[in-house]
Amino acid sequence: MNKQFIARQQSMKQAMAVEGLSALLVLGHENIRYLSGFSGNAAYALITAEQFVLITDYRYFGRAQEECTGFEVICRDRDNETLGQCISRFLASNSQLGFDSAFINVALWQQVASELTSHTLTPVTGMVERLRMVKSDWEVAQIKAAAAIADEALKQTLPYFKAGVSERDLALELEFRMQKLGSEGMSFATILMFAERTSLPHGSPSECTLKEGDFITLDFGAVVNGYRSDMTRSYVLGQASTKQTAIYNSVATAQQAAIDLLKPGVHCTDLQNASQHVLDASGFGDHAGQGLGHGLGLFLHEQPFINSNVKHILEVGNVITIEPGIYIPEYGGVRLEEDILITNTGYEILTHAPKPFELEL
Repeated sequence: MNKQFIARQQSMKQAMAVEGLSALLVLGHENIRYLSGFSGNAAYALITAEQFVLITDYRYFGRAQEECTGFEVICRDRDNETLGQCISRFLASNSQLGFDSAFINVALWQQVASELTSHTLTPVTGMVERLRMVKSDWEVAQIKAAAAIADEALKQTLPYFKAGVSERDLALELEFRMQKLGSEGMSFATILMFAERTSLPHGSPSECTLKEGDFITLDFGAVVNGYRSDMTRSYVLGQASTKQTAIYNSVATAQQAAIDLLKPGVHCTDLQNASQHVLDASGFGDHAGQGLGHGLGLFLHEQPFINSNVKHILEVGNVITIEPGIYIPEYGGVRLEEDILITNTGYEILTHAPKPFELEL
């Protein structure tokens, strides 16, 4: 693993050179973890031509020293040294300093910038994220492990899907089982809804109770070594109506249409168009969710994104989701989502929980 961190750091330096930067301040916690190995959430990573520096404080200093590879760990005395003063210690005169602008608030950056007036400050976005799009074998193994935990947790929780249970209780049961199976936490706040509430793509679990004939949507994920899984399943409790079945079959067919195209060299827009074509032909296209999927890794939603505007061409090592959905207000909705690795020969689906549409009463 140490060799991977060193390789990432050298790739980052090469990317900086292309952008004309002599230094880069990395602020996103997941980006810092990707480059250094530090898993905490109170640090700043500074990359210069000569050094890789991780700036933290007394709370995380020992942990950072244990976890970091290739970075000098600095314990900043927050009472006596501002962040800007600390950064300036490591910058050559008149540095071209890029900063990770998506991960800093205006107040903090104004304070830092006021102390770095002798340097040229340039906002940058996506530099680390572009490196992270192609996953190593080790990274893929972590996502697979997270997906396997989610698969097993759902298998253990499905017997509890009975009339009278609440959305909140089922979500808690599912989350408990994921953590008992080894998840570091939740990949994101679990989405679990019944009946007409399933028309909310990202609703929160409530005290609403399950009834026979209700739609069920659950979207959840586990975490292993910081890497996330993300899976959605939709069901009906008991026998589905003709309309419910038509909606489900439309979403399943749209998902498969995109999956069938997956291989290196395919444009993300082609995936979006293939899925949307099926949904439009079904008659439910006006209720389809925008965007078909996203990259997955240390971030829940990371590059590449799959929609009608993204120009990315799939590469070996991309891990993506394919998740079409139909959401009809005051009626209900269906979404199906898989995590998928792009391979030399096509693709490998990483989520394996079965998708029976009708659950036994």
